[in-house]
Amino acid sequence: MNKKKHAAPAGFTLVELMITIVFMIIIAAGIGTVILDNQRGWSNMYGRINSDVVTEGYAVRKQFDSIVRNASSEKIIVSDTGEWIEFYGYYNDESIETDIYKRLYHSDDKLYLEYGQLSPRATISVETICSNVSDCTFKQFGRSAQMILKLDDGKQTNMIVTSAVTNNQ
Repeated sequence: MNKKKHAAPAGFTLVELMITIVFMIIIAAGIGTVILDNQRGWSNMYGRINSDVVTEGYAVRKQFDSIVRNASSEKIIVSDTGEWIEFYGYYNDESIETDIYKRLYHSDDKLYLEYGQLSPRATISVETICSNVSDCTFKQFGRSAQMILKLDDGKQTNMIVTSAVTNNQ
């Protein structure tokens, strides 16, 4: 008589399946933690780079540079405490003498640009360059001017130190 041999049952035992599932859960939790941590880091850095404080800082630096470079080197006035700075310039290419002024000053957590004519002295406009200003100091060194500006929106602080040299006579 032929006896049939019983083959070992094919498949996994319940214990083997449980051990595999536990290992898969541990690996998935590790990968999920790494992905979540990277996402938080990326979001944090994106928020810092694109915050109001940083974007306003770039805009202020560019505008300050433009104002100083277009000003006359004949006369730059800075207050004794460095709270404001005033530049003189030419209204157009036909002007022989300086006939306009631009004054930068800090007040009420904002940085303002006042623009006007010199003779007779009259303010034409005042515009806000940026907000969230916690401190601002101006200095002059010969034909160059420097601005030290601290922007703070409660979440992030940005210190901007910029300087430029006048190009006009």
